[in-house]
Amino acid sequence: MKKQILAALCAAAMLGSMISAPAFAEETVTANGEYKIALITMDSVDQHWVSLKEGAQAEAEADGVTVDFMAPDVKDDAKQIECINNAVAGGYDAIIVAANSEDAISGALQEAIDAGIKIIYVDSPANVPAEATFSTDNKAAGFTAGEQMLQALEEKGITEGSIGIININTSTNSTLMREEGFREALEGSPFEILETQYCEGDAAKAQTIAENYLTEGVVGIFGANEGAATGTGNAIKANDSDDVVGVGFDKSDTLKGLIADGYLYCTMAQNPDVMGKLGVQAAIKALNGEDLGGAVTDTGVSVLNAENVE
Repeated sequence: MKKQILAALCAAAMLGSMISAPAFAEETVTANGEYKIALITMDSVDQHWVSLKEGAQAEAEADGVTVDFMAPDVKDDAKQIECINNAVAGGYDAIIVAANSEDAISGALQEAIDAGIKIIYVDSPANVPAEATFSTDNKAAGFTAGEQMLQALEEKGITEGSIGIININTSTNSTLMREEGFREALEGSPFEILETQYCEGDAAKAQTIAENYLTEGVVGIFGANEGAATGTGNAIKANDSDDVVGVGFDKSDTLKGLIADGYLYCTMAQNPDVMGKLGVQAAIKALNGEDLGGAVTDTGVSVLNAENVE
């Protein structure tokens, strides 16, 4: 019954809720040499990074280059720095990287640049210049998440109360921008945003945080990445909290199931496979000697809800 009610509530707003992903023309890229490219994401576990890897490796196979996935098993600055150092020592020509912390890994990336390695950012940049960046406009997407929260609360007839935010940490640029956009969307509303809690991207930690929020009587929770969103949905499910709105970020089979079952209102679905594909193309161009000018490309996001989750 919950699923049918939620679907009906979402249907009227669906057309206005979608943000079209940019259309990218098919492009053939030819490598001028036998290039070795390292792909280092925040971790190797989240489905978001697996999809990014698959997009990168499919493009690498089409272009005749090697892309090795060298991500750490958990989100950890020291482990990510170790991966970067291993790529430098291994003689890689380019590194495609999603920075866990824009400050923490910048020194290691600068050493890679000094060694002649080309740097391409996907999803989340660090604080040193790169050849190009392919990512979601995270602040805009966070603002949309906030709008979705307000819409869901209005549909439930909830006019006041507190809202919790679960983020990764205080240093991951992409999720910090999502939180900033989310907060901006709720400025001037009658809802109070509680102090942000951090889960390091771990779904189990996020569920504990969300359950604590539920104990405090929140009316909504925003999970700023896949792990945070999964924990949020699982907490709402475990507590059967029909009146609490969960809004998430990223896309996975688990999140889609939580939306279909009515425990999350929606999630902001990125296009990690496109990030991976375009990242490989950019790495090859840079290695071929093309100046990419440090361009930043928005790879798009859409609202995934009960109406379109199937």
